[in-house]
Amino acid sequence: MIKLAHPVIDDDEKAAVIAALESGQLAQGPRVAAFERAFAAYCGAGHAVAVNSGTAALHLALVAHGIGAGDEVIVPAFSFAATATAVLHAGARPVFADVCDDDFGIDPASAERAITPATRAIIAVHLYGQACRIAEVEALCGPGRITLIEDAAQAVGATAGERRCGSIGTAAFSFYATKNLQTGEGGMITTGDAAVAERARMLRSQGERARYVTEEAGYNFRMTEVAAALGATQLPKIGARNDRRSANAARLTARLEGNPRIVVPREMAGRRHVWHQYTLRVPAGGEARDALQAGLRERGIESAVFYPAPIHRQPLYRRLGYAGVSLPVAERLAGEVLSIPVHPSLSDADVDAVAAAVNDLAR
Repeated sequence: MIKLAHPVIDDDEKAAVIAALESGQLAQGPRVAAFERAFAAYCGAGHAVAVNSGTAALHLALVAHGIGAGDEVIVPAFSFAATATAVLHAGARPVFADVCDDDFGIDPASAERAITPATRAIIAVHLYGQACRIAEVEALCGPGRITLIEDAAQAVGATAGERRCGSIGTAAFSFYATKNLQTGEGGMITTGDAAVAERARMLRSQGERARYVTEEAGYNFRMTEVAAALGATQLPKIGARNDRRSANAARLTARLEGNPRIVVPREMAGRRHVWHQYTLRVPAGGEARDALQAGLRERGIESAVFYPAPIHRQPLYRRLGYAGVSLPVAERLAGEVLSIPVHPSLSDADVDAVAAAVNDLAR
């Protein structure tokens, strides 16, 4: 079986985890602090705050900016559900925007049409490992007007122009087990705002700056020392691992781009794609996409649909009154997309076998 994802854990990473286990301190401590410093420097951000998941990072990023009841947050409709549920958890209302079908990111024109006097933030998702049109979204937000939140859960190392994702707005990263940098579970907030970072640190630890002095109704969102040890040891390797993903993606594209029944993903000019996923589109959609996936499964190749329904079409949001929302690109993409293996553990022979199977089945 050629797996869709295969976490890479080297011997030095295992040793770092064992050292953390043997240290006697498993909860948040010096390893977490060291990982935060290293990750902030890597992203080019002023501050980094480690938490226990990417969802927690999104939630705290919003709350630390003071976003809550009565506020609206614009989110792309084509993303993982946590992009919008984090807004609900903050007490605000998600407002859905459509996406672009070339980079799968939020459509700035659709986002602009969604702005109202109640808009407090825009969440710009860097989906599948490529930066969205973040400069255009940043311009929409303007200085001090609307908060820009980067959902960089899938984009560790991605760049937009000269800037790395995580250094543009306040950002949320995920270190889930299948991500380019993985700690099993875990997340990180990066920000250039010292006050936002300070509030996020307090909120992740039960609303306490000093132990047992509760200032706000906070959360237990702390990262463990074990997760931080793994993440910090992987961080210096992320460049090489992303390079291997890029090489695999280029090899796939070279073999697939002549197939008229699929659309291969593109690395947009001026952006560095880190290929968390290599996501094809099957323009015939629906049954054709599902048949391709079934055929790959029969040949021992894993694939997945990220995501089979746009967020506004999920049962939760239908119940919340979004049933009448129409976002045609997001709705079409949900029926077309299929992600195939691109991870750094693949051999050239594996990549060639995946491409050959896709070509054969699609034709």
